[in-house]
Amino acid sequence: MKRIAAVVHLTGLMLGLVACGHAAVEVPKVAEPAAQRLVVSVAEQMMVTMEGETPRRLFRVSTSRFGTGDKRGTYLTPLGRMEVVDIVGQGLPVGARLKARQQTGEIVPVDAPGRDAIVTRVLRLRGMEWRNRHALERAIYIHGTPEEAKLKTPASFGCIRMGSEDIIALCHWVKVGARVDVVEGRLPAPNQLPP
Repeated sequence: MKRIAAVVHLTGLMLGLVACGHAAVEVPKVAEPAAQRLVVSVAEQMMVTMEGETPRRLFRVSTSRFGTGDKRGTYLTPLGRMEVVDIVGQGLPVGARLKARQQTGEIVPVDAPGRDAIVTRVLRLRGMEWRNRHALERAIYIHGTPEEAKLKTPASFGCIRMGSEDIIALCHWVKVGARVDVVEGRLPAPNQLPP
């Protein structure tokens, strides 16, 4: 109760100083962390991670073998601005198979013949533009793949695939709310990224 009274008294004192023409006490601003951003190039099959305007790391990826778009019932990779809404699988071993974002208990080795599973980690994406508005309901993810030999080529069924070690490294850094831009052309220079 004494603390509340002291705060009320201090607030009143500060308002009184301002009313009398005295300069108000300036509260120092806390610097916000630089915004996280992932930019995926369909043309290059590469992704760059950004912190503010600073590029951090390049990763090999694989987008859809069927092309780009957001039509329901297709296997297209949506273009445009999206955001990470969930990170699934933190702490799972390399190659842990996920089905409906749940661990199955199976470990799929890298480049296992005939295996096209979602493994290791999943970043769920939500579209932020009209042209990618169905991304969340279509279950468009950034996820680990055992088909690492196919990275750097369009080979997925709509998602953005990464190698298991790479998606683990990404998930140690990225946070929910990070921006994801999927662009058709080459990776732009940092000063050419859309606002």
